[in-house]
Amino acid sequence: MGVFPVSKLSVVVPCYNEEESLPLFYQEVSAVLKDMGTDYEIVFIDDGSSDGTPQELRKLAAADSRCRYIIFSRNFGKEAGMYAGLAEAEGEYCVIMDADLQHPPGLLPQMYKAVTEEGYDCCGGKRKGRQGDGALRSFLSRSFYKVGKKLTKLDMSDGYGDFRMMRRTVVDALLEMKEYNRYMKGLYSFVGFTTKWIEYENVERVRGETKWSLKSLFSYAAEGIFSFSTVPLKLAGAVGILLFFAALIVIAVNLTSLSRTDLLLFFILFLSSLQMLFIYILGAYLSRDYLENKRRPVYIVKEKGGERI
Repeated sequence: MGVFPVSKLSVVVPCYNEEESLPLFYQEVSAVLKDMGTDYEIVFIDDGSSDGTPQELRKLAAADSRCRYIIFSRNFGKEAGMYAGLAEAEGEYCVIMDADLQHPPGLLPQMYKAVTEEGYDCCGGKRKGRQGDGALRSFLSRSFYKVGKKLTKLDMSDGYGDFRMMRRTVVDALLEMKEYNRYMKGLYSFVGFTTKWIEYENVERVRGETKWSLKSLFSYAAEGIFSFSTVPLKLAGAVGILLFFAALIVIAVNLTSLSRTDLLLFFILFLSSLQMLFIYILGAYLSRDYLENKRRPVYIVKEKGGERI
């Protein structure tokens, strides 16, 4: 590896129950950063872990002055962790990485070169394939990104994750987005800037188990769509028109073969289910607006540690 210009690089690492992964992560990332020859810091954010993650972070900060940490008062979610880490980071360049080593540290030199020498504002890692995710999860993930891209008109392609290195101008733009309901993949696309993508093979976690269940993935997908698209709100009008003409056709075709009671029951049940669906859509938007208007903090810090250098 070559030696890069001396500019401070901040590595932001959201953590949730990563006690087993942290020592390995620190060892591998530190080796790569030292070999790059640039000044750096590693900022860990503990998102209300229930294992020994806080203790591991205190050990790392005590052993290495380049390590700092923030411990939340409870679990606020990965989006809040990334936001807190970027707000705390002091580097001219910042990179977000997962503590489970699914984001390859070996890509850091290439990413750093892209933002320091090649003129890019951001350089992200694009995951190739979904080995280890399971057939159902892979299908649902790919389907979400296809639907989300069409609904939001933003560049949220499958494989584009949170593993990306950014100039300070990009970081500052993201920090200006202070909404409570955060969807970082959408925010990356919203703020724009030129981005270079580097593909890497998907790997399994080095230790521990994934924190993403199907339920959490569905919630995350809904957050992305409702945060960046109003199409679901407009869908009610379009479906209403279609149902009006469908009702006319059904009545015209089946008026002589079905009883009026059967037809009435069919339409009552069908339209009632659609009403409930659109009430849910309206409620999803209103609940997000409700939380935004409260202006609650995105996260609450319980403890900070490590020296600023």
